[in-house]
Amino acid sequence: MRDITVNEMQFILSLAKNPFVDYNAHNLSKQLGISPMGALKIAKKLEKDDIVISKKLGQAIFYTINLQNDYVRQYLKFLLRREAEQAQQYIKVWVREIRKIKSADCALLFGSVLKKYEHAHDIDVLLVTDDKRFKLLQAEIESINQINTKPIHPIYQSKDDLIKNLRKQDPVVLNALKGIAVFGEDVFLEVLHELT
Repeated sequence: MRDITVNEMQFILSLAKNPFVDYNAHNLSKQLGISPMGALKIAKKLEKDDIVISKKLGQAIFYTINLQNDYVRQYLKFLLRREAEQAQQYIKVWVREIRKIKSADCALLFGSVLKKYEHAHDIDVLLVTDDKRFKLLQAEIESINQINTKPIHPIYQSKDDLIKNLRKQDPVVLNALKGIAVFGEDVFLEVLHELT
């Protein structure tokens, strides 16, 4: 596949991070800040590359990520990593800090830190772990919070809890899904695949 543009990357990530929203070129154009024709052009290109699948409902054509395709899952994993690596510097500081955590399978950085760092009172992170490592994870968070100016506000989930809460469309978990995958992209993709 050819190099991806920033708008194409945002198009794909918007679809992936909002699994319960029906997106067409028009509403994606608003989210991306581009013209509807520009969004349609991107959609057609990604559909041709088998990255997105289109579905016509009435007069509108809606798009979803083709998670059945292993290539697309690997590509999405790359884009999630790229998003974390290309984040603004103050976000990268927290990405590096959160990557020190060893007792979780996945971490999603979300909330006010992604929008207005100076106004963030704490750093919201959704952490996916299991019962065996839960106490270790809590200790890791306490240790990190002792040395940082802004505390991490953790939301702990097992993978099953995360899937269940996404199906219930829990607003906090849906908001976390829109954040940055700090690590555990495979878990993120498994959860998305379960939802489809």
